[in-house]
Amino acid sequence: MKMTEENQEKSKVTVEDVQKLIKKKDEIEEQIKAYYEVLEDQAGVGMEGPLVDVEGYPRADLDLYQIRTARHSISCLQNDHKALMLEIEAALHQLHAHERAKRERDQQEAHEEAMEQEETLPSAFARVDHVTAGSPASQAGLRVGDEIIQFGSVNPGNFQNLQNIASVVQHSEGKSLSVAVVRNGQRVQMSLVPQRWAGRGLLGCNIQPLHR
Repeated sequence: MKMTEENQEKSKVTVEDVQKLIKKKDEIEEQIKAYYEVLEDQAGVGMEGPLVDVEGYPRADLDLYQIRTARHSISCLQNDHKALMLEIEAALHQLHAHERAKRERDQQEAHEEAMEQEETLPSAFARVDHVTAGSPASQAGLRVGDEIIQFGSVNPGNFQNLQNIASVVQHSEGKSLSVAVVRNGQRVQMSLVPQRWAGRGLLGCNIQPLHR
């Protein structure tokens, strides 16, 4: 299976591959143009003009070898050009298919990641509805609207009421508490140190329980 995936990876068409094919096409078109100019210089005989006079003799005013060489080269180059155009068309189709598949795959992975993260986030048990500027809560990064899913040892499984949080705060003055909140659907982790400050209490924020 791994070898198959590696072979598929190697066979993928890149933008550089397409650019090389287009450059080769341009070179062939330049060569065809040059050979047509040779035919134009030979009395404008082109690809179909007669190379003999009315009596069936080779025309003396023409370089027959040069004309035959130019005509043969143009025929070969036109075949090469036709094949190359088909190759370019197939390469572009494959390139666009790869890009579309990659875009769809990235979108699917992003969606699955968002769903997985949403499913694994525990239920919040409290919400921050006020934070005073300069307070320990503010310095830790708490914001109004944050929904608390962990406050020290308090979590959705053992939370009963706000007294649980108050008890943890009282026993953790000057110590770092691990706090996790849900903000805009994302888990945000921070460290909060309950301590004396210019305002009231040890946190400087107001927390309300969530009833769900």
